[in-house]
Amino acid sequence: MKPEEDAYGQEMWACYKGKEFFEIVERDDGYIDTSMHGPKIYFSRYEDWSPVEQKAMENVKGRVLDIGCGAGRHSLYLQKKGFDVLGIDISPLAIKVSKSRGLKKAKIMSIEDIDFKQNSFDTIIMMGNNFGLFSSFKKAQRLLKKFHKMTSESALIVAETLDPYKTDNPFHLEYQRINKERGRMGGQIRIRIRFQKYVGRWFDYLLVSKEEMKAILKGTGWKVKEFIDSEDAQYIAIIGKIT
Repeated sequence: MKPEEDAYGQEMWACYKGKEFFEIVERDDGYIDTSMHGPKIYFSRYEDWSPVEQKAMENVKGRVLDIGCGAGRHSLYLQKKGFDVLGIDISPLAIKVSKSRGLKKAKIMSIEDIDFKQNSFDTIIMMGNNFGLFSSFKKAQRLLKKFHKMTSESALIVAETLDPYKTDNPFHLEYQRINKERGRMGGQIRIRIRFQKYVGRWFDYLLVSKEEMKAILKGTGWKVKEFIDSEDAQYIAIIGKIT
């Protein structure tokens, strides 16, 4: 990734340095979403996490891979608890931030480039809606099969997402309709991050309902063990290997 394309990393770095700013997410239909508090969430402490996040961490065991670790908030919490954690992120600056904050093992790597030997991890976490990094139905199934090979026999995936259909926003509903007309999943959004003069690359991000997640898992060697529900569209899935 070129430095000028690492808008996400630049906002991480700015927040790490104590600067105030908005997080800007642009969708390919022109819809813009902003959050003044977004970047700060990436640095939040366990005490400030939602109850569903806190409960999800109770399922983590053994050697951990944190996919899309960002500023490292989940990795750092687990590391402090004594877990052996590797955080990976496609953003070089995000990895720099996580290391600067004390994460011992962090590596620049995209989800597509993951290639670890058999039995490397006992838990894979995909927090912060990072089930979305699977991008599409087919890509999710391909990567889940790869995850199956590189994890231990009783491994878990702890993945956060939100149900895109639990909305009354007319722009989201229209986008979902157009997606389905194009043969895409309703919650398969194409977005990029903007920060100051930096503009990230376009990428697909997949938001799914519980039934869609179950459909994706079929034939991959994984199944949902438990859903941890919030009071809104957000939820976390505890996914285990089929034995």
